[in-house]
Parts: sequence; C-alpha cells; structure tokens
Amino acid sequence: MVRVMVKRVYDAPSEEDGYRVFVERLWPRGGMKKDALRMDLWAKSIAPSDALRRWYSHDPARWDEFRKRYREELCHSKELEGGLRRMDTVTLLVASRSELNGAVVIKGILENWEEFRSFCRENARRAGLQ
Repeated sequence: MVRVMVKRVYDAPSEEDGYRVFVERLWPRGGMKKDALRMDLWAKSIAPSDALRRWYSHDPARWDEFRKRYREELCHSKELEGGLRRMDTVTLLVASRSELNGAVVIKGILENWEEFRSFCRENARRAGLQ
C-alpha cells in the first residue's frame, strides 16, 4: 500500500517525501520559480477541472459536494491507477492554504483504492455506462 503525505509547495522537501507530485492545475502565486519547487511530476491531468475548481473556490460549505464531484472526475484517471498508487511513498504538493483541497481527496483515494473503485463502478452503473 502506498504511503501518502500532503505538503504545501512552500514547505521544505525532506528525505521521507518519496515521489513528489504537484497536483494543481495552476502554478502557485507569489513568484515561485519552477526550479525552486522540487517535484518529480506536475500532474495537471489529475487536478480538479477548471469548472470544478472555480465552483468550489475553497468554500468549506461546498466541501462534501466538491469531494464527490472530484472523485467522479478522477474515476477516469489513468495516472492514478497506473502510476501513483504503485509508488511506495508519494507526497502530494499543493499551494492552497486550505486543509480542504484536492490533494486530500487524492490521498483518500490512494489509501482506500478498492472503495474508490467501487464508487466509480457504482457511478458508472447509475449513469448506464456498465
């Protein structure tokens, strides 16, 4: 099972981080240079869609619905299944100050893979795709 941590991009890297993945669609504000962020991958493809990101806007009242919609988006991700979940240790990097962010959703998915796959199968069944 993969060990998953979440860190802000402004936190110092450590030896325990393993594979470091930036999981946001937009580059952090504040003038951070790309060579200043030690990362192994910028995984834009698993970041929340622009529409979902804008709708959520880090509003805690929308967290449960954001989490559900984002998990639905991630049901189609090849990057999660083929790559990240097969790592020993992954650190998901975010710029967000909020504790309620997309990396937390990804962490939950990677730590509870079978439950996530069941969620995806059930959504597909309800949508008539299976």
